[in-house]
Amino acid sequence: MDHLTPPGQQPHQLATHTGIVPDGLDDLGLDDVDWAGESTILLSYIKRRTAEESRTLTRRATRLLEQWLDHSSLTRKFAPTNMRYALWVRYVPRGRVTWVTTVPHEETTKRWITAQGLLADSGKPLRVHLHRIRTTYDSMRDRRAWAGSRRATLDPNRSPQVEADHYLGAGTPEQRALVDDIIVEAQHDMLRKAEPPMVLTTEDTASLVREYPERVAGLSLDDTSLTELVNGERDVFSAACGDHLSGLHGPKGKPCPARPWVCLLCPLALFTPRHLPNLMRLRAFFARQWDQMPSVEFMRNFGPYDQRVAEILTPGVYFPSPMLLEAAAQVADSDDELPLRPEETTR
Repeated sequence: MDHLTPPGQQPHQLATHTGIVPDGLDDLGLDDVDWAGESTILLSYIKRRTAEESRTLTRRATRLLEQWLDHSSLTRKFAPTNMRYALWVRYVPRGRVTWVTTVPHEETTKRWITAQGLLADSGKPLRVHLHRIRTTYDSMRDRRAWAGSRRATLDPNRSPQVEADHYLGAGTPEQRALVDDIIVEAQHDMLRKAEPPMVLTTEDTASLVREYPERVAGLSLDDTSLTELVNGERDVFSAACGDHLSGLHGPKGKPCPARPWVCLLCPLALFTPRHLPNLMRLRAFFARQWDQMPSVEFMRNFGPYDQRVAEILTPGVYFPSPMLLEAAAQVADSDDELPLRPEETTR
């Protein structure tokens, strides 16, 4: 066994190699260890909050379990009959209970940390958060498989000071420039989403230029293109698009891949009376998603778009009530009315 591993702490070490939290390893027996070949172990365990699960162990985890089985084989021969087949059986000569089969108590870990002189950033003894073992394991696994994402996830188990020292303070000029680009991009995105919607109550080009002069100037469209925008020749599902090839939500020069609701917060979108039925369909879609999703997930995925469509469809703000009622009468409240992917359907 590794000389740094405290006595009886092999379950915790195995947890770091597998991502299985300690309570899933607590009551394991020899019959839960299934050899699927000469060097592969399939481990079955029970999570207290879910049900029985199994996992094929990594090479390091398999090697650790092999070492433990070899290390405990002699002790196991002298253990009481009812404990002999427990995976973590061990003899503790100085304890009140000499034969133990459970994962070590937290106090045992604390005493070992103190004896080893392991300190946190604050100078106090390091505190091991056993309930975050799975988080650390998933983070380490994701980093090993990282293929160059610009938005790599940092380890959630490190303190802000360590994160800053390792990932911000020691960056190369190229890395700092990349971080600055991400910040600028995020700020521009926030500003775009904060702009009010561009809504016309009548399909008239002169009204568009008169009511939104700065926005029209930003679109950089000639008179012909503006006429196409207002008259429906540049329509997408929920709005008329100022430039479908702008690259605002995808590769520049290629058709925009954004989902229908993304147009609601897009600065290139123009909403007119002919878009009201589809806007009503989006509002009904959001209501169905609200019914089937946890509220936190809904707000993360659809919250800002739901607020924007509610703003546009508020009676008397942009469109009169009779016009809204006429559009609402065309809505069947069905997924078939929207261009949805299979994973986006609600019924």
